[in-house]
Amino acid sequence: MTRGETVTVLTRSPAGRDAHGNEIWTWAERDVAGCIVWPSGSSEQTEARDTVTDRINVSFPYGTDLSAVSRMRVRGELYEVDGTPEQWSSPFTGWRAGVLARGVKVTG
Repeated sequence: MTRGETVTVLTRSPAGRDAHGNEIWTWAERDVAGCIVWPSGSSEQTEARDTVTDRINVSFPYGTDLSAVSRMRVRGELYEVDGTPEQWSSPFTGWRAGVLARGVKVTG
């Protein structure tokens, strides 16, 4: 029995260039089971327009491949990976805690 939640990781790869020479990206999705998800806070800006920024943390199983340009779909919501995901393991015991990714979603 797998514990935790299933999170969808979206990884981008180049798919060519547009008429102006800019790269075009395609996104591949894969589900990762056994993740731990917890909120990290939310903030709101009400000047000029209402903007809400939600933050989330996801602990993936050790060895999960994702990067700072990946995206995560958590509980139906799409988050950008914020910063470089961190692989955690103990140098003393060899215990592999997992890969911590922080996500951010801005609306408004």
